[in-house]
Amino acid sequence: MCLINFHFQDHSTYKLIITANRDEGYNRPTKEAHFWEDTPYILAGRDLLQMGTWLGITKQGRFAALTNYRDPRLPETGRHSRGAIVRDFLSQSTETGDFLTRLQKHKSDYAGFNLLVGNSDELVHYNNILDKITKIAPGTHGLSNHTLNTPWPKVTKGRERLSRYFKDSNSVSADKLFEITADAERAPDHMLPDTGVGIELERMLSPLFITSPEYGTRSSTVLLIDKNNNVTFVERTFEKGRLKQENTFEFTIQPSI
Repeated sequence: MCLINFHFQDHSTYKLIITANRDEGYNRPTKEAHFWEDTPYILAGRDLLQMGTWLGITKQGRFAALTNYRDPRLPETGRHSRGAIVRDFLSQSTETGDFLTRLQKHKSDYAGFNLLVGNSDELVHYNNILDKITKIAPGTHGLSNHTLNTPWPKVTKGRERLSRYFKDSNSVSADKLFEITADAERAPDHMLPDTGVGIELERMLSPLFITSPEYGTRSSTVLLIDKNNNVTFVERTFEKGRLKQENTFEFTIQPSI
């Protein structure tokens, strides 16, 4: 289960600041962030099982990220991979509104998801279970596995730490932002949500950074887009909780194709 905390259109230097963790089974084949060989304007990690992705940006500034929707009563899989949604948005030039209108018509083809799409000037959230589209307002937001800004402990903690960091310092350091994504403290039982998966699993899933024998945080990403459209994308990948490698990409957003 993934987590995205982000600061949008409310900073003196940056239009968009994203900190994100991708949580997945350790045995799922994955390639670290790179410019894709078959679509070289897309920068993202890649799920090598379904060839989609969970978070990415293009050289033209299109951004998309996705989290699963947690409800054990719902089907775990759909006709199509959810990672294909992010891939499709990034690979197309369709306007965000038109893309979401089309996606709504096929929302039942996918297991439950939350989607962030747009660019550093306009972001939109869509949840296919609640079937709700929300234009993102300026400020600090969090998204895990229910819907936008649901007050789960990890979402609230990530938002508060991100917001407090910007109040304390006008400068932005990727290392400091990674300190937030690396928070592995479990929430106390009385603060845990009841999502139907049982108390032991709720405890394991409650930190921002998850570790367990078979499942946990596979990668953390910091994405910065400044007011001159300069992009900094930093990804740290992990092997069962231990840092494996770090890759940094920097470029300036190009005019749309």
